[in-house]
Amino acid sequence: MNMKNETMGSIPENVASELNNGRSALKSIVFVALALWLGLVTFLGSQGAFVGSPDAPPVKIFLGLAIPLAVFFAAYFGWSEFRAFVLGADLRVVAAMQAWRWAGQHFLFLHAHGVLPGLFAFPAGLGDMAIGITAPWIVLSLVRNPSFAASRRFVIWNILGIVDFVVAVSMAVLCSGLFPGINRLIGNVTTAPMAQLPLVLTPVYIVPIFIMLHVTALFQARQLARSGKSAPAFNG
Repeated sequence: MNMKNETMGSIPENVASELNNGRSALKSIVFVALALWLGLVTFLGSQGAFVGSPDAPPVKIFLGLAIPLAVFFAAYFGWSEFRAFVLGADLRVVAAMQAWRWAGQHFLFLHAHGVLPGLFAFPAGLGDMAIGITAPWIVLSLVRNPSFAASRRFVIWNILGIVDFVVAVSMAVLCSGLFPGINRLIGNVTTAPMAQLPLVLTPVYIVPIFIMLHVTALFQARQLARSGKSAPAFNG
């Protein structure tokens, strides 16, 4: 009888061990994929692959932004292990990573030096800085009260973070040199430098990652709101 109970008790432990091993393996896959993605876009950027014609929409940069997001959503909805990985991510870490967006101030510096137009630099830079500055308060709220992840404020903050990127991308297209009237308005300073290294890494690598982080938070917020549970703990 005791042997049976020990066997039954070891089953959950084995299952938990297998789940942890599977999560660790998937985490390694994700990190490798991110590294390969960075290497690929860096190589393509060094070859001028994202540079387009001034009188044509920046389709190449758009593809560099959209394809990784399409892969993320395809993996989330089509791969149960990846979906569990996303829904099990520690939201404190996810939100804390958004603090890096304080670096959006570099858009303002580039505008001050005549590299980028203000019509793009100000909304893109100030929007990023707003999310970056408020990220620590979001993290602190999650630490104090994990159920904050299901709150309206948390959801709105993440939506605003995505809206900031939508605005920035829209302004980048308007200032790309495609519209003569806007060119005259901004003094013929366009967003063409964003198609070259190192700036091209922002739209084709950094922005998609931040969007994935916001979407991860929103997916978890929806799940937590439905279940009434608090945010999952980070397992390392």
